[in-house]
Amino acid sequence: MNLIAFVKERRKSANLTQPELAEKAGVGLRFIRELEQGKPSLRLDKVNQVLQLFGYEAGAIPKTINE
Repeated sequence: MNLIAFVKERRKSANLTQPELAEKAGVGLRFIRELEQGKPSLRLDKVNQVLQLFGYEAGAIPKTINE
């Protein structure tokens, strides 16, 4: 599951709107919208602020090679 789908799924399962998630995470609504829309450049510290609400943080994972 990618980051976009993960955040959307967790937000919806917690019955939070985008504005509510932004407030709880301490980030702006614009940031949440950009995150859920897949903006390619986002501040990692803010991504982690959002993920921390769900008990997660961003980290490095091995890239799989499609053969």
